[in-house]
Amino acid sequence: MSDMATAIAPESARDDGGIPALQPLDQHNQKWRGYTHPPDWENPTPSGRYNMVVIGAGPAGLVTAAAAAGMGGKVALVEKGLMGGDCLNVGCVPSKALIRCARAAADARNASAFGVRVNGGVEVDFPAVMARMRRLRAKLSAHDAASRFVDLGVDVYLGEARFSGPNTVAVDGRDLKFARALIATGARAAAPPIPGLEAVGYLTNETLFSLTELPRRFAVVGAGPIGCEMAQSFARFGAEVTLIEAESRILPRDDPDAAAIVEDALKRDGVTLICGGKAMETAMEEGEKVLRLECENKRHEVRVDEILIGVGRAPNVEGLNLEGADVEYDTRKGVFVDDRLRTSNKRVYAAGDVASMHKFTHAADAMARIVLQNALFFGRGKVSALTVPACTYTDPEIASIGMGEAEAKAAGIAIDTITVEMREVDRAVLDGEDEGFLRVHLKKGTDRIVGATLVAGHAGDMIAEISAVMAAGKGLGAIAKALHPYPTQAEVIKKAADAYNRTRLTPRVKKLFAALLAWRR
Repeated sequence: MSDMATAIAPESARDDGGIPALQPLDQHNQKWRGYTHPPDWENPTPSGRYNMVVIGAGPAGLVTAAAAAGMGGKVALVEKGLMGGDCLNVGCVPSKALIRCARAAADARNASAFGVRVNGGVEVDFPAVMARMRRLRAKLSAHDAASRFVDLGVDVYLGEARFSGPNTVAVDGRDLKFARALIATGARAAAPPIPGLEAVGYLTNETLFSLTELPRRFAVVGAGPIGCEMAQSFARFGAEVTLIEAESRILPRDDPDAAAIVEDALKRDGVTLICGGKAMETAMEEGEKVLRLECENKRHEVRVDEILIGVGRAPNVEGLNLEGADVEYDTRKGVFVDDRLRTSNKRVYAAGDVASMHKFTHAADAMARIVLQNALFFGRGKVSALTVPACTYTDPEIASIGMGEAEAKAAGIAIDTITVEMREVDRAVLDGEDEGFLRVHLKKGTDRIVGATLVAGHAGDMIAEISAVMAAGKGLGAIAKALHPYPTQAEVIKKAADAYNRTRLTPRVKKLFAALLAWRR
């Protein structure tokens, strides 16, 4: 619902210390909490000035703190919530655990297409699905544990950070002096201002993963990546899912042809789509959550047990006293930074979701590395030099990098486009995953990759080859020289490179080759 303003998600999902509520309180969640915010943690006593004070222990903050300490720096890391940030706790890790289980259910239902019989139907044990997610999240949280970062040489402070001056941060009654600081506080779930929504209650990514029972009827508001991923997954688990989007189609930022393939997949899995939804309001009637909205001049009424808001993020800038540090910011856009990630206070940098339009874990990681170069080693790394890939983990996945056709046109860049259908790739046909495609946009008359979109079962893994080539400053022709094992779905990229090479065989070049070969007979 990208045309709506956002409001902050309810704080009921958090305890008094700002920590996500541990629901259910089982052994997995207790282990998770023990790693990421130990209840008995004792903060260190600061001694002297830090080379770097990092506020926020999400991906950007953790990478910066670990690397700076590893290179001999004196580093403090401050986190008021859970170590690991959204990705570990309420984002990438739990969502992908659910997606994998949902795919297993779909594979079982579709097994007959492969000559495999599943007698008695497929039953999803949703509590077991969620228990598996909690177990794996607890296991992976050891990598981001507070104690591990202490072992790496970082002073870890658990508590709320607040700038007490342009070169000091206050936490737990102590002032931490710094030569440089990084704001990496991330962002949190937000919700559109839908009348009645607060009264009926709703889920966000911060509360979704506390479910222990499958909602029989499930509404998802927002058909962006999060909304589409969870709508498909919960439909595969057996819920009656309605996906609502304000725009005229799902995944409005993606290639329209790619989005159409995913839309068909969602419908096959039983998701009901309402696109172009406007004037939404909600109410509680006879124990049911009712959504009413208008779509193409028709009124729709959807009755559900739970509502997931899958759109909207708000930067975590409150309570930091950024004014006291002379750091400019906006409550909607976050902390303002230049191309080298410096704030208006040249001692203070910002990275990750709090300061970037690219709200991905891998983007936060890349920005942390730029901060390390620029803040500690007189580097001049620029965010604008990054080409950031993205992936929506539906089935099939959509992965993209660089510009699409519309973006290239808007930028005044003339392009040549090569499209290879997955049905032309042997392994995709054998896997029964041949409905996607690879579309590569090249700067006109060259092999320089301007952007690409890939729709495939594991597109997120496969797009890395194109990302590596772009980062190395090479073109599509370089991929044609690389051997790809046969049969793999990644051969689609080699086929695109071969297609580019064929465009170089102009009639004039072909005539010259023919003459040369005739002379050599």
